[in-house]
Amino acid sequence: MGVISLIRDAMLYRGVGGGRVECGVCSRRCVVSSGRLGFCRTRENRDGRFYTLVYGLVSSLAADPIEKKPLYHFMPGSLSYSLGTVGCNFRCLHCQNYTISQMRHDEVRTFELLPEDAVSRALEMGCRSIAFTYNEPTIWFEYTYETARLAHDSGLANVYVTNGYMTEEALTMIAPYLDALSLDIKAFSDEFYRKICGARLGPVLDTALLAREFGMHIEVVNLIIPTLNDSTGEIREFVEWVRDNLGRETPLHFTRFYPYYRLSDLPATPFSTLEEAYKIARDAGMEYVYIGNVPDTEENNTYCPGCGRELISRRGFYVVDNRITPGGRCPGCGARIKVVE
Repeated sequence: MGVISLIRDAMLYRGVGGGRVECGVCSRRCVVSSGRLGFCRTRENRDGRFYTLVYGLVSSLAADPIEKKPLYHFMPGSLSYSLGTVGCNFRCLHCQNYTISQMRHDEVRTFELLPEDAVSRALEMGCRSIAFTYNEPTIWFEYTYETARLAHDSGLANVYVTNGYMTEEALTMIAPYLDALSLDIKAFSDEFYRKICGARLGPVLDTALLAREFGMHIEVVNLIIPTLNDSTGEIREFVEWVRDNLGRETPLHFTRFYPYYRLSDLPATPFSTLEEAYKIARDAGMEYVYIGNVPDTEENNTYCPGCGRELISRRGFYVVDNRITPGGRCPGCGARIKVVE
């Protein structure tokens, strides 16, 4: 397929004896023998040295509205230069991007884009940020880290659209250059994570807490899947955790599931279920709650938590009106609105 191989030394790993190495980028902390790949299939041990096989390899690229990430309170209405590679540290049965996330780098058509070229292209296209998205950016750590540093030097913000399964040392290292997380908390059940994603819930919550400690802008996304994570009890427990640990001003997106990949036998999420989740979150005191993957609903707009005035009107992923004052306040009651302009 004409794949360009950009093999670079990996970061954040250590030898553990017998020619094996332990990866310190993802919460799996894979111990990899010589000649083998890590779980993500993008990192390889070659005689005791660890390499990333996807540095600079891009499978998907677009100048997207930042709202598509989804980030509704981070530079609303702006464009984000969005790019992804191949591979993932999860095995989600419902993955919408499985044709890149569940493949090896030599099974997908890719092209080369070095960090300096990504930054220059983002600036040329009028983007205000670079978003690492489409597949899990954590496994692309070396590339995202170096690109993010250059982006900051050029006045661009950086965004991870992530499952949150990264180590404390990885997040700490990139934190000075990472401005926002669109954090996918897939369920509030360790059983769901084990059966549906092949992972665990705990490390995701740890990432959320550490990102808040670093002062990153965080928006939380929860895809509601019928029969798997749609019980009112679980949704309420999830909402209360977000409120008590990340803050009631944290934007919370409940999104609609559509049958896909290995969960194609399940129905799409009923809108009534999404409305119930929305109500649970608002009743729990969450200030900014949204319903996603459903076109043109009132719950896609931003309202003032003080007076209820509509502040940002959206059609799909596009902002059609933003009434928040330059000082970040509601023009009606003067309440301060949590938004990064």
